[in-house]
Amino acid sequence: MNKPLDTAFGHTACPHDCPSSCALEVELLDERTIGRVRGSAVNSYTAGVICAKVARYAERVHHPDRILTPLQRVGAKGASEWRPISWDDALDLVAEKFLEAELRHGAEAVWPYYYAGTMGQVQRDGINRLRHAKGYSNQFDSICTNPAWTGWFAGAGAMTGVDPREMAKSDCVVIWGTNAVATQVNVMTHAVRARKERGARIVVVDIYDNATMQQADLALKLKPGTDAALACALMHVGFRDGTADRAYLADYTDDPAGLEAHLSTRGPDWAASITGLSVAEIEAFAALVGHTPKTFFRLGYGFTRQRNGAVAMHAALSVPAVFGHWRHEGGGAFHSNSGIFKLDKREITGAALADPSVRWLDQSRIGAVLTGDAGALSNGPPVTAMLVQNTNPANVCPEQRRVVEGLSRDDLFVCVHEQFMTDTAKLADLVLPAATFLEYDDIYRGGGHSHVLFGPKLIEPPGEARTNHFVIEALARRLGVSDRPGFGLTERQLIDNMLRASGYEGLFALESEHFADRQPDFDTAHFLNGFPWPRGRYRFRPDWAESPAPNKPPAALGLQGPAEALPTFPDHVELCEAVDGAHPYKLATAPARNFLNSSFAETPGSRRREGRPELMIHPEDAAALGVEDGGLVEIGNRRGDLRLHARLTEVVRPGTLVHEGLWPNTAFEGGEGINVLTSADPVAPYGGAALHDTAVWVRPVRSYVGADDALALEAL
Repeated sequence: MNKPLDTAFGHTACPHDCPSSCALEVELLDERTIGRVRGSAVNSYTAGVICAKVARYAERVHHPDRILTPLQRVGAKGASEWRPISWDDALDLVAEKFLEAELRHGAEAVWPYYYAGTMGQVQRDGINRLRHAKGYSNQFDSICTNPAWTGWFAGAGAMTGVDPREMAKSDCVVIWGTNAVATQVNVMTHAVRARKERGARIVVVDIYDNATMQQADLALKLKPGTDAALACALMHVGFRDGTADRAYLADYTDDPAGLEAHLSTRGPDWAASITGLSVAEIEAFAALVGHTPKTFFRLGYGFTRQRNGAVAMHAALSVPAVFGHWRHEGGGAFHSNSGIFKLDKREITGAALADPSVRWLDQSRIGAVLTGDAGALSNGPPVTAMLVQNTNPANVCPEQRRVVEGLSRDDLFVCVHEQFMTDTAKLADLVLPAATFLEYDDIYRGGGHSHVLFGPKLIEPPGEARTNHFVIEALARRLGVSDRPGFGLTERQLIDNMLRASGYEGLFALESEHFADRQPDFDTAHFLNGFPWPRGRYRFRPDWAESPAPNKPPAALGLQGPAEALPTFPDHVELCEAVDGAHPYKLATAPARNFLNSSFAETPGSRRREGRPELMIHPEDAAALGVEDGGLVEIGNRRGDLRLHARLTEVVRPGTLVHEGLWPNTAFEGGEGINVLTSADPVAPYGGAALHDTAVWVRPVRSYVGADDALALEAL
C-alpha cells in the first residue's frame, strides 16, 4: 500500500485591514497552488480561529478574474476597453506621465495614493519612499482610525492597553462599537472563553442588533452617535452609588472632583432621553460594571466612523478609570496595541528624503481634491497624475460621485496596481497586475494583539502579477531616484534592517519563530506605573487643540471640523449630521461579515453568503413609508441617491437604517454604490471620515405603467 504524502503547510499572517492580523497556516499543494487556510493554534491570540472569508482564501488567490497582465485603456474612461501591454512599456508610460505632470505643474501635481489593502510594512508603505524622493504630494491618512485613536490618546496618552488575551480572565466583557463576530472574530474567542470558564457576562453596545449583539447577555441598542451620553450616565451612577473607586481616582486621574460635579446632571434619565435606552437598561449596566472589578472594555472602530467619535471614545474610555477596573487582571480597556511595536520604518518610507514644504492632501477628501476644490488642494496645483495601490477609492471613499467625477477627468492620468478589476481600476488609464500576500515577503504587526509576524512568499504569482515593491523600485529607476537611500534593496533586506533598527533580533530569528510577542508587562499595560502624561494621570480634561495623537494632521492642515465645540469633560455633543424634515433617518454603512472593506466582494463564496445589497428598515418605518419587505427603495440626500432592496427587520431601531458591506458599485441599480450618500466633512478635532453618520430620506420605488405603455398593452 502506498503511504499518503504528508500535507505541507506554510506559516504566514493575514495581510488585511483587520486588527486581528491572524497567524495563518496555509496548505501548499504545489509551487503555485494553495488549499486550506487555517488559524495558527500555537499563536495565543489567533488560537486556531480565523474568519470564514480568509479560510476560503484559495477562492480569492485562484479566482479566474484576477488581472494577469498589464492593461492599457483604449476607449473612453470607464468603458472597460483595454489592450495588453508589456511591463516595460507600462512602466515607461507611468514615468513619462509623471514627468510630464511635474514639468507642467511641479512635482506636487503627482499624488501617490494608497491605504490598507495590505497591512504589510514593506508592500504598503514603500510607496512613500518614492513620494519623498520625488517631492510628490503627501497623503494625510484620515479615512480609518483618527476619531477613535484621537479620543483614546486624549485620555490615556498612549495607543496601548490591556493585553487583549486578558478578556479570558474577565468577569464582564463589554464589547462596545464593534461587530466582533463579523470583523474581529478573535475577540469573541477570548470573550466566550471567559463566559465558559468564569461565567463572565458579555455586554454589547451598538446601534443595531448585529451578530455580536445576538450573543450578548446584556444588549444595548443605542441611537447612533449617543455613546458618550451612556458613558456619562455610567460614571454618574458610580459617583452616586459609591461604586466609583475613589482611591484609584485620587492616585491616577487628573480631576475626579471636577468630573463628578460635571456629571451631577447627567444621570440615567438624561441619558435615556438621548440614547433611546430605558433607564432600567442604563441602571443595570452601571450596576454590573460598578460591582464587577474585572470588567474589560473592548472598544472598537465604530467610534471612528461618526462625527462624535473622538468625544465618544474618550467618554467610554473614562468609565474604567472611574471604576478602577485598570487595577485588576481581566479589567481595564483595550482598543489598539499599535503603540507598542515601535518599528523604525524610516528606510522603508524614505523619511529622510521628505521635504517639509510639500503640501498635504486629505485621502478622505479625494473627491474634492480631484474636482479642483482650492481648499482641498491647499491652494496648490491640480493633481494630474496618480499611482493607486492597496485601495479602491471609487468604491470606499465618501462623496462617491465627486470621486468618480475626478477620476474620470481626461487630463488626469491614473495608474492602478490591483489584483482585480475594481471600480477604481475600471476608471484607470493603466492597470497593473498585483501579487497577493502569499506571493511575496512582508512583515505585519497586530493592532488587536501584541505580535509581530513574518509573512514569507509561499507560492509563485500567476501570470505577470508583480509586487508593490517591484513597481516602486522600477519607477524609481525610470524617474532617476534609485540611487537614494532605501532603494535597491529586497523586501527581506528592508525587513531585516527595520527589525534591527527597532531593537529586534533580525529577520532570521523572526522567520524561525514565525511571530514575536511584544506585549508589555502587566503594570505597564494597565498603566499602574502611571499614564504617559507629565503628571502620570489619566486625563478627564483633554486638550483637544494641542494633545498629541498617533495620526495628528500636519500643522499645514491644522485642526479639523468644529473643534471648538468639543467639551471640557466627557459629555454628549451634537456634532453628528442632524436629521430633519427632509432627511428624517440616520444611515450607518456597517461592515458585512463576508466582505472586508471592498475586498472579498469579488469572491463567489462571499457574494453568495451576503446575497445582494439591502437596506435594513424597522417595520414601523416601513409601514409609515409604504415599503414592503424585499421591495425596491430609493434613498438619498444632498450628495446623491441610489436604489436597493429593503429588508424589514427589528434588528434596527426605528429611525435608523443600516446597509452592510461595501458592495461593488456595479452591484447597485445604476452603478453607484452606498458611498454616494456619505460625507467627506472632516471629523473634529484631527480629521476622519464619518461613514456611519449620514442623514437621509427614503421612499419606495413604485412600479407603474406609463400612458404610452398602457395604449400599447390595450392594442394587444
